[in-house]
Amino acid sequence: MPGGGRPRRPSDAVIQPVPPVVIVSPCTGVCAIDAGDLCRGCGRTLDEIAAWSVMTPAERDAIMVALPTRRRAPR
Repeated sequence: MPGGGRPRRPSDAVIQPVPPVVIVSPCTGVCAIDAGDLCRGCGRTLDEIAAWSVMTPAERDAIMVALPTRRRAPR
């Protein structure tokens, strides 16, 4: 065996931990859907809330930009 040691096995590889991905969310913890089908706390729809973690950053950013207007609109 070249180099003298025992053969390397896949289990000998050093596994590097993957840092957690932080997804910014507008959630305020006030989760109640109003008559306009928007969350009273964050202003998102149920579909947006459900899909938030799998949306692209661009999709989430577009919603974040729209939220202040949604919150000010009469419902």
